[in-house]
Amino acid sequence: MTVTLADVAARAQVSPATVSRVLNGNYPVAAVTRERVLRAVDELDYVLNGPASSLAAATSDLVGILVNDIADPFFGIIAGAAQSAISGQAGAGRCGGEKLAVICNTGGSPERELTYLTLLQRQRAAAVLLTGGALEDPAHIAAMSAKLRKLTAAGTKVVLCGRPPLPADTAFAALAFDNRGGGRRLTEHLLALGHRLIGYVAGPPERTTTRHRLEGHRAALVAAGISGGASDQDRLTLHGSYARRCGYDATAELLRREPALTAIVAANDTVALGACAALRDHGLRVPQDVSVAGFDDLPFAMDVMPALTTVRLPLVEAGARAGRMAMGREGAPPGGIAMVGAEVVVRGSTGVRRG
Repeated sequence: MTVTLADVAARAQVSPATVSRVLNGNYPVAAVTRERVLRAVDELDYVLNGPASSLAAATSDLVGILVNDIADPFFGIIAGAAQSAISGQAGAGRCGGEKLAVICNTGGSPERELTYLTLLQRQRAAAVLLTGGALEDPAHIAAMSAKLRKLTAAGTKVVLCGRPPLPADTAFAALAFDNRGGGRRLTEHLLALGHRLIGYVAGPPERTTTRHRLEGHRAALVAAGISGGASDQDRLTLHGSYARRCGYDATAELLRREPALTAIVAANDTVALGACAALRDHGLRVPQDVSVAGFDDLPFAMDVMPALTTVRLPLVEAGARAGRMAMGREGAPPGGIAMVGAEVVVRGSTGVRRG
């Protein structure tokens, strides 16, 4: 049975006129209402009319790049490299011709992520790149899988960059960072320096990146025979956002819980900066009193004092590769998935445990 505009209006609990305004984009509509309408459009798989339906398999010159936070250098670097690869590959590949890369900033909201994908589907985007860690929520994973399958069925190329592949989906090319391996090797570095009481400032617990990096850290502790059990690991682990303030506050709390702490591993380099600031404010020196390590190797990591020991992810290379794959200039990796290596870079913020 053909889905009508009235059906969408009923599902979204708005008037048909409101649905029309949202779809045509020619009249301001409240953000909450707009997202409700787009969700109804997606759930009902509604198209405007017969000609629109016949164009469903066509693609435009648009490429969407979804990021959690464009102000975060991690996402900015990946998006910039991908955009350069996309806009600089005119006239080549399966997608053909010059493409317009649009950055879609979700703010970490799963609802916004799905809304942007719906909008890109309606625009018949040539390709979609999803960057960064994924939300570990079964309902959202199912919704994302369904939405991405609709996009690929309509001719949109889907590339995941820096996020693990979705379960049982092989239609999407994925470049996954070795967060577990990087996390393990970073903690092994600290253990080799003699550190045994190591605090961990983790990211949001619901994100795959957080879990994988933390699993690597704990695997290194277990292998060294100093894990102290799950309760001790939990006592020395605090979760928060990937922001500097989180690193500062968490470090202050870790020092309260364990004054004898000799090392801190941070969720990323930005969090590590906050940890260093908190240590200074507590009269402690880095690395003489407490060693600090980050993750990602963002550009500022080598310029802070002391320079930050971290795990280097090839963000520029991964973003550029994802852009080429989106444009059809590079094929998908074998099996659709490639693991991107993570390398420990030792700098001045970590040193031998003293005392």
